[in-house]
Amino acid sequence: MDLDLGTIKDYFTGLQGHIVGALEGFDGQPFRCDAWERPGGGGGLTRVIEGGDFFERGGVNFSHVMGAGMPASATAHRPELAGRRFEAMGVSLVLHPRNPYCPTVHMNVRCFVALADGKAPVWWFGGGMDLTPYYAFEEDVRHFHAACKAAVLPFGGETEYRRLKEWCDDYFFLKHRNEARGVGGLFFDDLGADGSTPFDSAFGLTRSVGDAFIDAYLPIASRRRELPWGERERDFQAYRRGRYVEFNLVFDRGTLFGLQSGGRTESILMSMPPEVKWRYDWHPEPGSAEARLQEEFLVPRDWA
Repeated sequence: MDLDLGTIKDYFTGLQGHIVGALEGFDGQPFRCDAWERPGGGGGLTRVIEGGDFFERGGVNFSHVMGAGMPASATAHRPELAGRRFEAMGVSLVLHPRNPYCPTVHMNVRCFVALADGKAPVWWFGGGMDLTPYYAFEEDVRHFHAACKAAVLPFGGETEYRRLKEWCDDYFFLKHRNEARGVGGLFFDDLGADGSTPFDSAFGLTRSVGDAFIDAYLPIASRRRELPWGERERDFQAYRRGRYVEFNLVFDRGTLFGLQSGGRTESILMSMPPEVKWRYDWHPEPGSAEARLQEEFLVPRDWA
C-alpha cells in the first residue's frame, strides 16, 4: 500500500469518534463539539468535556493542517526538509479525572508529510500513550503497560516494544526536575522518515496503538472511580499536575509544533489541567503514599 492521505484521515476521524463515544458512555456527559479552520490551511475538530461526572477536563482532538513551509520544530532533526510544504494530521487526547486516585492519561497518533515539486514526498508517523498517576496502583500500571506491549508485538516483537517503552521513559522526563512525568507507556516518532519502514508497517503500528487506548485506560478508571478522596489527595493531585504543565509547555513536541505552525491555541492547550498548584521546595512526608509515588513508580521499570 502506498501513501494515501485519504485513508489515513478516515482512520483518524473514525478513531476520534470511537474514543469519544466510549468516553461519553463512561462519564455520562457529552463532549462539546467544536469545528475550526486554520487561516494558513486546514482545520480540525475539537471534542472537549469540562465538569463531567468523571472527567474534570478532557479533550480528544483531530487536526489536519497544511502550510507552505515546515515549522522549526519539524525540521530540527531533519534540516534537509526546510522550506518544503507540509501536511500534518492526527488525533491527540488528554484526560484529567477529578478523582486523584484515577490517573491522567495522554495518547497521540499522527502522520506528517513533507512535499516538494519534483521530489517524492517524505512521510513519517509518530505517537504513543502514557499514564500519569497521582496515587499509583501496581496492578493498574501493569495493565496499562501490558496493553501497550500487546499493541506493539505484531510490529517488531519484544525488541521493538522495549525500544518504544524506553523511548517513552526518556521522552516524558522533566530534565530540570530530574524526574519522570509519570509511569510511561509508548512513544515513537519519525517512523518511516528514513525509508526503512514500509508504509503498511508504519501505518499498522500507528493504528494498533490508537485502537489499544480504550482497553488500556478505561479498566483502570473503572476500578478507581468510586474510591473516596479528601482535601489531602486533591491537593497532591494539583501539585503533581504542575509537573504535567511544565512538561507540556517546555518540552512537548506536539505543543511546540502546534504553536509554531499557527494552530488553534484553544485546541492545543486543552491538555492543561483545570486546577493546578506549585509549591516552593515541597517534599512529601517520608513513608507516605505521596512519597511512594516518587520512590516506587516514577522510576523506569519493566512493568509488562
